[in-house]
Amino acid sequence: MPSASTYSRPSSLDEALTLIQSTSGKALKILAGGTDLLIQMRAGLYPDTTLLDIKNIPETMAITIEPNQIRIGAAVPAAEICANAQLQQLYPGLVEGIEYIGSTQIQSRATFGGNLCNASPAADGVPALIAAGGTCLIIGPEGRRINPISTICTGPGKTSLGQGEFIAEFILPMPKPGSADAYLRFTPRNEMDIAVVGVAANLSVDADGTCTHAQVVIGAIAPTALVASDVATCLIGQPLTPEIIDKAGEIASQLGSPLTDKRGTSEYRHQIAGVLTKRAIKIAAERAKKAH
Repeated sequence: MPSASTYSRPSSLDEALTLIQSTSGKALKILAGGTDLLIQMRAGLYPDTTLLDIKNIPETMAITIEPNQIRIGAAVPAAEICANAQLQQLYPGLVEGIEYIGSTQIQSRATFGGNLCNASPAADGVPALIAAGGTCLIIGPEGRRINPISTICTGPGKTSLGQGEFIAEFILPMPKPGSADAYLRFTPRNEMDIAVVGVAANLSVDADGTCTHAQVVIGAIAPTALVASDVATCLIGQPLTPEIIDKAGEIASQLGSPLTDKRGTSEYRHQIAGVLTKRAIKIAAERAKKAH
């Protein structure tokens, strides 16, 4: 491991809080999976760092299915999330998102917490987390607070977390009957690539097939994952017919301000956003119908 000025491995949230409060303004970095942080440290970006390893804290490493909510520790490895049969059933789109992150080796280390706090606009794990309407427990010098997941990323590489704060766990609502999600992305390669566009759809439908709830979140077309409220408005109260889904895709194709880079032009990303939105809605709708 790259050298750090101080390495701490607390065994409880209270111990972590005490350590954070005692850092006296020193640079503090949180170690969960470390798939990005350790590379950055090897590059010499953080030569005088207090490293706080949160993998020994029960809350950060647990998946807990409760009657009304689901708690996922911020340091739970992606491989463990993907192998959890209950999560596969309750939030298949959430699992699809984190399943795209890295190779098999990276999957054994990568985490939802790191994927969110790295604040990449193209992060695969983030759109479905936001679409689920969840919150996160944040630990920091001032104690504990709970914030919507959608408020964490503020720009590329930037978050709303203060100095010394870290996410301990994610809290997701238990899906209601007739609800389901889906995540799709497009990449130049099939694996181990960064999304050109990624789309998460989280829907609820009644027994007649009418959409009663919708949240669509699109990645890689804006500085942060974009909550497509206009797409949701198009769907809610409507039967999810091909015409309505096509209209939702058309709206999605006009959203955001995607960059032009080696993976695709801005115009291409707009087009892909529309196509993936239609496909993600169709998949989520079919799953929702089976969830009654």
